[in-house]
Amino acid sequence: MAERLRVCMLLEGSYPFITGGVSAWVQDIIQGLPDIDFVLLTISPAENQELRYKLPPNVVEHRDIALTRKPESQGKITDTPALLDELQGVHEAMFSGGTPDLTRMIRMIPEGYSLQHEVAAHERSWDFIVKNNQARNPVYPFADYYWAWQSAHAMLFRVLAVSPPEADLYHAISTGFAGLTALAAQIRRRKPFLLTEHGLYHKEREIEIRKATFVHGYQRDMWIKVYNTISSICYQNADGITALFEENRQKQLELGAPKAKTVVIPNGIDVERFSSVVKVKKPGFHVGLVGRIVPIKDIKTFITTAKIILDEIPDAVFYAIGPTDEDPDYYQDCQALVKSLKIEERFLFTGRQNVLEYYSFLDAMLLTSIREAQPLVILEGWLALVPCVSTKVGNVPEMLDFDERFLAPSKDSAKLAEGIRFIYRHPEEMEAINVRNRQKVISLYDKKDLLDQYRRLYHQLGDQT
Repeated sequence: MAERLRVCMLLEGSYPFITGGVSAWVQDIIQGLPDIDFVLLTISPAENQELRYKLPPNVVEHRDIALTRKPESQGKITDTPALLDELQGVHEAMFSGGTPDLTRMIRMIPEGYSLQHEVAAHERSWDFIVKNNQARNPVYPFADYYWAWQSAHAMLFRVLAVSPPEADLYHAISTGFAGLTALAAQIRRRKPFLLTEHGLYHKEREIEIRKATFVHGYQRDMWIKVYNTISSICYQNADGITALFEENRQKQLELGAPKAKTVVIPNGIDVERFSSVVKVKKPGFHVGLVGRIVPIKDIKTFITTAKIILDEIPDAVFYAIGPTDEDPDYYQDCQALVKSLKIEERFLFTGRQNVLEYYSFLDAMLLTSIREAQPLVILEGWLALVPCVSTKVGNVPEMLDFDERFLAPSKDSAKLAEGIRFIYRHPEEMEAINVRNRQKVISLYDKKDLLDQYRRLYHQLGDQT
């Protein structure tokens, strides 16, 4: 091992190209551990994306892999029939409800070698695809099944062909393609594989697939099975697994994660920074949502909740605080909704801002997301004595002590409005709740504790290589 520990972080569709909670967490980890060198292996939908973060000086290498780009295959397969037998065995195990062992197959594939041409061109592969279509997809056209099979496996073959940077350990920040790439590095290079999950990758992909109108029948089932199986494989083979909260850890155990290798490490934030906010009361009642203007944050429910409150509290002001350029079409829809509800004068899209300036005068925060893990913005607001009303997503109910006054089902504007109304009408009670929430963050969510735990975990795994 080198004098300085070298950690390869593997990321799919997030840092450093997309802002948000996971990306902010990654930036905090890297910046907070300057004694460790990091290399990034990012898996992206396209090449040449714009960086949204300035990489810290201890990021010594960054390699980006575009899933849509066909790799230039390197190396040579010594026994193609044996490899195809192994691949078909993996496929059969996956689709019969088992969790296949990828060790032998991955060792048969040299780093840098793509199976795509091998599988597409070989007669045995064609026979295998035809057989599976007849067995599992008799209703839909063969062309639909063929292209679904090809697209699913092309991305798997793409990541299995990746030659990752050298490192003492490989830290995947999800299962999926990032986790599979880390697993391949573990098998080929005999280096530790650490897995961290903020949400549950396979569940998030399943939601997306079921909502997609262009995916149907066995195509849908195949994609869901692939993602579920990859997660199970990662859980069963990782040398260490972290979750943000206990409920997610239990779900990891259900899919095969060894209990002894799992640990809960909650989010952490800069206690000193957010505690330093000086409160300045502004006339009126001010409610903010801190987050990207994208569908997963369900800004439209925030807007309809604002309309309900403004009909009762006309001097209220609502702020959508976050970048508007990640989904321009959705942002335009949100603007149109604000206009149609005639609340333009009381609802502001601020764009990217220093959130500390807003925490200084906000009276309440709303979180209307349809999917979250353990939102940092709630913790930030609490340290600045800003209470939060939220949808029941991820670990939020536990964070809010399962207090139904401040919780609502997803898309339930009326129930969210009840929570904001309670905050407005009970200022004295909210003072005590705000103080209690701040103390909770100081006790349980200090970023210093998070960094100490990951430093220990990195050295515990990486120093063995």
